[in-house]
Amino acid sequence: MKPNDQQHDLFEMDEERNLLDQLLTDSKLYRQSKDYKELLDFVVRLRNFAPFNAMLLQIQKPGLSYAASASDWWARFQRKPKPNARPLLILWPFGPVALVYDVMDTEGKQLPEDVAVFYARGPINDNRILSFIPKMMAKHIEVCWMDAGDKKAGAIRVIKRADKNNKYNYYRMDINRNHEAAIKFVTLTHELAHLFLGHLGPDRSLHVPERSLPPLQQRELEAESVAYLVCERNRVKSKSETYLKNYVDNNTTIDNLDVYNIMRAAGQIETMLGLTENTRFV
Repeated sequence: MKPNDQQHDLFEMDEERNLLDQLLTDSKLYRQSKDYKELLDFVVRLRNFAPFNAMLLQIQKPGLSYAASASDWWARFQRKPKPNARPLLILWPFGPVALVYDVMDTEGKQLPEDVAVFYARGPINDNRILSFIPKMMAKHIEVCWMDAGDKKAGAIRVIKRADKNNKYNYYRMDINRNHEAAIKFVTLTHELAHLFLGHLGPDRSLHVPERSLPPLQQRELEAESVAYLVCERNRVKSKSETYLKNYVDNNTTIDNLDVYNIMRAAGQIETMLGLTENTRFV
């Protein structure tokens, strides 16, 4: 290698290192070990991108699961970017950047069910989802629409607890605005399940019981059970059924599950969202 070539390579390495350091500093990402581990797992999963480019995609759209160029989407899956889809930038040899698109920013031939991290189908649209928002706001649950990739569906947390001056808890629920309506419905019911199951603590105004906090696996299984009940009763099919089937296949008993509170929470969610039109006996 000629000295000039060595100097050029070294200059490129310094440029990349400076860019990486600046990105991480400015974005304030990956300060927690959990976030850092998620970044590493993401880079491992996106094997069709160089590690540095995979990191760039994760910074631009956290939760992204699949990305490809417009030509690759068409050649492999007969899909194309949606009108006004927002492209993502990666570095490109012999050129400054190239454009790629998240799977949720494409349309065309239906993808296999096992491609998507979250899957749901059913007779529900975005207008129906929006009709739930006022009902939730009336119960002090704020909904925020987040711009994220396929792997991030949503979350719920307490933002203010009841005290001597206020008798209500206040909550904030994040929902991925890029998901289809049926997936948003599954996310919404799953996160509400955590609330009504007492996983966020008791809430007297919403009749949420005080429970000793179950382990994480049990909390997720309980929430999936509630989401499965509410969704199936409203003709929305999701991956919850597969999740529960895998649990049944690997466990002979349900000793650790609180079946009473699962049924109770499902009923509370149906009532709050106005999903009880066909319920004759309450």
